[in-house]
Amino acid sequence: MGLMAGKVALVTGGGQGVGQGIALALASEGAAVAVSGRTIEKLEHTCSLIAERGGTAIPLACNVKEAGDLARMVDETVARLGGIDVLVNNAQEVPNGKLMEVSDAAFLAGFESGPLATHRLMKLVHPHLVARGGGVIINLISSVSVRWDMTGYGAYAAVKKAIHALTRAAAAEWGREGIRVLSIAPHAESPGLKWWMKNNPEEAEAFFRTIPLGRVGRLEEDIGRAVVALCSPDMAYLTGAIVPLDGGQAHFG
Repeated sequence: MGLMAGKVALVTGGGQGVGQGIALALASEGAAVAVSGRTIEKLEHTCSLIAERGGTAIPLACNVKEAGDLARMVDETVARLGGIDVLVNNAQEVPNGKLMEVSDAAFLAGFESGPLATHRLMKLVHPHLVARGGGVIINLISSVSVRWDMTGYGAYAAVKKAIHALTRAAAAEWGREGIRVLSIAPHAESPGLKWWMKNNPEEAEAFFRTIPLGRVGRLEEDIGRAVVALCSPDMAYLTGAIVPLDGGQAHFG
């Protein structure tokens, strides 16, 4: 029996990248997984990979910037899978660029898809976690907030720092209800990282030289499996923390 047997997980942005890796790892340990995102074909692909392993998964089309979509997604997850034990807030639009280059629309999209969506979803799943006797919320942030040079990353860092503030608040407010809330900061072989490497080759080369383990994290094996561990009873006393999944690169202080 897997570590997540009998549990239900809701993973946003699960059609590719880190979200897909997390969904696959949770399902491989027995969780039924609701995989959400904007592109139904990608979601169905993730669900088919889970089904090939004998797992249970459902695809749920959702734009995390839309409050109505979030509510429908949570309701459908509960109706079809029986509840929610784990929420992974992964989906995020990234407002990259120097401050004078980032438009109001891009910054707003980063805020709406990041801290606002995280806040909304945490509140929506809260009663369902309480009904199950507690649960775990994993919010994805980034080591960009502790970069040595913030040039070109201020808006992105701002929305990710805001997400961790919500992690800390939820951990403090909901701990007595058996709900643990954690932030993870992964470096992984995601589409976003590949885009950054392609568009910033010299910076990327210098950056990767600073990773003590000498490589970027694998989506399922390094990031997904770590999330499984964080959701397990063995980590029952860990909450409110940032867990860097970055090969030792970042120092959060």
